[in-house]
Amino acid sequence: MSGSDAASDDLGRDIAARTDVYFNRTRQVVMRFGDKRVTYAVFLRRPVISAPRLALEWLQRVAAARATEFDIDLVQPEGVWTGAGEPIAYITGSLMHLADLETILLQKLGPACVAAHNAYQMSMALPKIAFLAMDARHCAGAEMQDMMAYAASVGSAAAQREGAVGFVGNANDGTAHWFGAAAGRGTMPHALIGYAGSTVRAAEMFRETFPDEPLTVLTDYFGREIGDGLAVCRRFPDLAASGRLSVRLDTHGGRFLEGLDPAESYAVLERHAPGAIRRYRSETELRYLVGTGVSAAAIWRMREVLDEAGFSTVRIVVSSGFNVEKCRVMADARAPIDLVGTGSFLPDLWSETYATADIVAYDGMPMVKVGREFLLRRNGERRRGG
Repeated sequence: MSGSDAASDDLGRDIAARTDVYFNRTRQVVMRFGDKRVTYAVFLRRPVISAPRLALEWLQRVAAARATEFDIDLVQPEGVWTGAGEPIAYITGSLMHLADLETILLQKLGPACVAAHNAYQMSMALPKIAFLAMDARHCAGAEMQDMMAYAASVGSAAAQREGAVGFVGNANDGTAHWFGAAAGRGTMPHALIGYAGSTVRAAEMFRETFPDEPLTVLTDYFGREIGDGLAVCRRFPDLAASGRLSVRLDTHGGRFLEGLDPAESYAVLERHAPGAIRRYRSETELRYLVGTGVSAAAIWRMREVLDEAGFSTVRIVVSSGFNVEKCRVMADARAPIDLVGTGSFLPDLWSETYATADIVAYDGMPMVKVGREFLLRRNGERRRGG
């Protein structure tokens, strides 16, 4: 057996093991009673950004392994906004070869489209601010990690076409290529500060080990975001002056940034973004504005003390739960953020990621289950993708 034959057999066994049994049995029935040429419509039930590449590349690998061809009409090209129920693609081919692929195909499509939509919305909410994808630690294994990085790059690219900065990179080497980079970006976790014994010493250790790298320092380990942040700036005045030093706010949601409380948080926003706190706000929005953790007030307060101390070129990096809603609130408060590190473009409600596929034609004859007639091709419908 050749290497390609062995790989094909391995792929076949993997598909058979991971797909729903009723699809495997359908394939066996078709093999016994005769094949038909069918067309599937693939869609999601909610608005998304089309991110089909991983799913369709897998489909083409299967076609090659089975010595067949699938005609893929990509109605919604990668990066295009797609409405609820709109077919992303029509896939035509042998039912014998397509019947058992639905389970895995949909796994590779739905989550990527929803995550791409989230990344797009976040980028558009803060169009002048750069994002760093920090999703890997929240992913269920390598396949999801690759899928989510791909999705963020698609959503980001869609936002960039509308003028946003979007995602400028990610936090690991393995998926950096999706952002056009050779390597991931990042400086230190809280563990390094605990190891060093102080925030300043951790910064010194990093600088000695990576002298050519910009320095981003976590400042919340000891609950002294302001004190430790200023201490690092004073320790590295040249980096601070050149804009190569950043403080990263990652304050735990159970406490306020150093020196803040509810009253002082309101006072900070009153100085910088009074309109943001004078409108009706939900409980969640208020927490993002003046609550514990990395609030808009916390970010403004950090900017105040840096500027007052003469470190106006020191950048502020924020992390901790920056999802679509939090980004919108930060935009409303005009929070002085330079970069957002986030993995919160991952789908929050997993049921929304469920993609669906229905056969809409058998041997050229339109036919679909009752209730899904909206998937049928309209007469004269033109192909919109490649």
